[in-house]
Order: sequence, then structure tokens, then C-alpha cells
Amino acid sequence: MPANHQPRGEAGIREAAVLIALTDNDEPEMIFIKRAEHLNSHSGQVAFPGGMWEPDDMDLVDTALRESEEEIALPSAEVIVLAALEPRLTRFDVLVTPIVGIVPAGLTFVPELSELDAVFQVPLTHLLAPSSYTRSLFPTPVGTYDAPCIIYDQYLIWGFTYRLIVEILHEVFGFDPGIDQESVEVEGG
Repeated sequence: MPANHQPRGEAGIREAAVLIALTDNDEPEMIFIKRAEHLNSHSGQVAFPGGMWEPDDMDLVDTALRESEEEIALPSAEVIVLAALEPRLTRFDVLVTPIVGIVPAGLTFVPELSELDAVFQVPLTHLLAPSSYTRSLFPTPVGTYDAPCIIYDQYLIWGFTYRLIVEILHEVFGFDPGIDQESVEVEGG
């Protein structure tokens, strides 16, 4: 179990945690959510389960586990927490701590439909295949971006979630998807 990571309490910085959950089977899969289209923030985007730290959370590991239970009905007791990675600041000034964990194979996940459109799993072999990586245009409330992404079925994984995946796969496996990693704003907002 990693050391507890308490929120820093820096002025103007909100803190959150996400769970990077891998299934414990012969061909591990990473678990993702697709945020509901009706949400005001990050609508329709693919992400890891997780959310904002709340005062009742013991630490940011607790935040990731609580949010995962609320969003996808993943019982906290089923997660073997391996590590809390270094926090990363998003472009919206949220400091996000990724929590890596293993979950048993074969669990059924149920999306909280007020927040999510779907829960899905991507085989690690797919994430390690350079052919899964490309670039696409993504409209946002602040502009349109030409950004690198991962394609899986009907899902496009980009932005902060994409960057986390690439960083982790590079760190653990030395993986490089072989495409330009920079996002470029093509239309301002």
C-alpha cells in the first residue's frame, strides 16, 4: 500500500484522484469511463474513474476508490492499490493524483448514468500497439484542438487521460507510440 497522499491545500488549486485500474487476468485490461454527453464539463470524454477530493476522504487514495465505487460500482475492497503516482496539473488547474491498482478479472461494472454514458475496458495489448495511435480534431468550449489520441472501438481517448496512458506505458514498458505528442489549438475560443 502506498503512503497516504493528503491534499496539499495550495490556494487556488483543487485536488482530485483517478484510479488507473488493471484487470488481473492473463491479458490485462485497463478500465475507462465515458463521461455523459449532458454534462457541462468534459462531456463525452473518455477518462479514468475518479474525481475531486472531499473533506471526508482520508487521503487521495480514498478519493480515487470512493469515486470509482460511486461511478462504476467497483467495491473498494476489490482493489489492490499498487502505487500513488506523482500528481499532474491539468490545464484547468486541478492537481490530479493517479492511483494504480489491480482488480479481479470478471467484475461487472455499472455506470452511474447521471455522470457516465459507459464503462469499458481496453486490452493492454491494444494500448501497446502503435497502430492504435493517431491524431484527430477535438472541439472544446475554449477552441478546437488537433491532438494525439488512441482509438478503441467507438472511443477516442485523448487529452489528460491520453497523456497519463502514454507516460505510464513509457515508464513501465519503454513504449513510444511513434507520433507527435503535442496538442495544437487550431481554432481559438
